[in-house]
Amino acid sequence: MTVKKVIYVDMDDVLCNFKKAFREAVEAEPGLNYPQSRYGFFANLEPMPGGLEAMAWLRKQADFDIYILTSPSTKNPLCYTEKRVWVEKHLGMEMVQRLIINPRKNLNMGDYLIDD
Repeated sequence: MTVKKVIYVDMDDVLCNFKKAFREAVEAEPGLNYPQSRYGFFANLEPMPGGLEAMAWLRKQADFDIYILTSPSTKNPLCYTEKRVWVEKHLGMEMVQRLIINPRKNLNMGDYLIDD
């Protein structure tokens, strides 16, 4: 029996383009310190170029057990729901069941973390 390698994949700036949305929000509204605290910020993030394709490839590998591990924005309590909505929209329900939202990523046991 082969033990699968556990791989965690971050969302922000790995699967979805957080920095671009942040920059655009600040440019549109100078002085806005926490655009990620706005309703809809996380649910409407664009996928990173190649991110969804890389995730699809990882999911097909028999030797890997893939999870999404992302930190919440403490400035936006809605981000928990919005990140879950984003995952369902772009990766499907199977990955929703593999979504871990944790402000302390270092507490998760695994083999690899793909993070920015």
